[in-house]
Formats: sequence, C-alpha cells, structure tokens
Amino acid sequence: MIAIKNDSQLVQMRRACKIAANALAVGAAEIREGVTTAHIDAAIKKYILSQSAKPSFLGYNGFPASACISVNDEIIHGIPGGRKLCQGDIVSIDVGAFFEGFHGDTAATFPVGECDPEDLRLLEVTKSALSAGISAAKAGNRIGDISNAVQNVVEKAGFTVVRDYVGHGVGEKLHEDPEVPNFGNLGHGPRLVEGMTIAIEPMVNAGGWEIDILDNNWTVVTTDGKHSAHFEHTVLITADGGKPLTTAD
Repeated sequence: MIAIKNDSQLVQMRRACKIAANALAVGAAEIREGVTTAHIDAAIKKYILSQSAKPSFLGYNGFPASACISVNDEIIHGIPGGRKLCQGDIVSIDVGAFFEGFHGDTAATFPVGECDPEDLRLLEVTKSALSAGISAAKAGNRIGDISNAVQNVVEKAGFTVVRDYVGHGVGEKLHEDPEVPNFGNLGHGPRLVEGMTIAIEPMVNAGGWEIDILDNNWTVVTTDGKHSAHFEHTVLITADGGKPLTTAD
C-alpha cells in the first residue's frame, strides 16, 4: 500500500531529509586521496547522532555501517572499511537518517581529484537523469513517466541503467511502496498523488547494466568492471512536480 503523508508527517519527513542531506555533505567534505571509506562513514555517523537521529542503514538487514560507500565499479551497498581512496576514483555515498519516526534517503557520486573525462560525463549524465525523473514526478503522472524520463537521458548518452535495483517509497519505513524503476514506459505503473514521498535514484553504468554481488553478500558491482554512478533524492509529489526534500543547508 502506498502511504500518503499529511502536513504534520511532512514536517517530520523534511527534518529527517535535511539531516540525511547534511550528513551526505559531511561525508563529501571528507573525500580526498588517502582517506579510508571507514573514515568517511565515521564522520557521517557522528553527524547523524549529533542531530539526535539514527543512521537508517546501520543494522538494516544486518548492514554493518552507517553509510553505503561504493567506489568505481561498485554500484551500491559498498561496505566502508580500510580501502583508501586514490586520485581518479569516483565515490558514491548513500545516506539515510531516521528522525522522530521518519526516514530521509539521499545519495551522490563524487570525483577524487582529477578524474577521467568519461567518468565526469557519467556523473553529469546521472545527475541529469535524476533531474529529469524529478521533473516527471508530478501529481497525475505515473511511476512509468519517471522511469522513462530517467532511462531516456541515460541511454541517449550511451550509458545503461541498472535493472536489478530500483528506487522506492520512503517514509515511516526506509523502503515503502511503490517501486520506482529507472527504466519503463510512459503511462504505466501507479498514479502519482500529492503527498507521496519517493526515492528517485538513478544507478547508471558506463558499460552494460548487468550486475554481480560480492562475497560479502552486500556490495553490488558491474559485471564488466566498468564504473557506475548513483544519485538520489527523496522527493515529495506535488501538483507542480517533484520537490526534493533532501537538500543540504
């Protein structure tokens, strides 16, 4: 069942989303050559706890960290650890914050120093795909309109969208109905209604869309070893279009 948030619930949603967005900014500020992904995760956790919130991901289905930090060919669910970032890496940080009964969920991919121009293009296309999806997230449209908008931007650029993992509703639960794929047809899927809150999150591969999962049973990587980017906002559906709630101060 798709939850529709009332005005008081949206006040709480906005607070949770603001904490998640600021936590993402805290993590991004730590990105530099030689820094470990565990260091970034610790900074994110410290910030979220300082806001009297909880990291949404910590312990979620057994996930062992506060943020998913995925590097290069890792698409999502990278487990922070001793890996040191290198010049030219691209780093995806996915953060959730739980505050007074509601979750906010957001992600972005960042370059480490000077990166290959094709990697930078991958980041820009993925950001553009997210923007296109948000623009299509208008009351009266359908989920497929978001999906199609994302897919068109990505495939016109010569990249592919991951098909095994999708966006989702978000609110009192981290993952709610409906699913929000990054591929699909116009006019298909559940109708968008004012008050819905969904996570739109293009996961875009430089090569093929096929994925593998590492032996840790969490980290999703590209089968062909090519790089991947991930951008996400928690979005409120309104009559005027999607309104991102996960914007930092």
